[in-house]
Amino acid sequence: MKTALWVAHVDVTDAEAYAKYAALATGAIADHGGVFLAPGGAVETLEGPARPRNVVARFPSMQAAHDCYHSDAYQAALAHAKGAAQRELSIIEEL
Repeated sequence: MKTALWVAHVDVTDAEAYAKYAALATGAIADHGGVFLAPGGAVETLEGPARPRNVVARFPSMQAAHDCYHSDAYQAALAHAKGAAQRELSIIEEL
């Protein structure tokens, strides 16, 4: 079974609310077998809109990544991110 990556590009506009999201999301991600590979840090954007925070997490499968996003726990976390950040999130199958 192929693993999958969550790749998120984020511009936080409300640090307090987003911190609540991050705390809750970390548990939801771990509960679905997700492991952070790049939990943020220095970034150099070569193309497209720059987002100062970029996060990559690996999941054991596309289905696990999908199930995590749609889980009650992650959706509860996501409620804190809405209005607190501009985000793009993709699931990418690893080869």
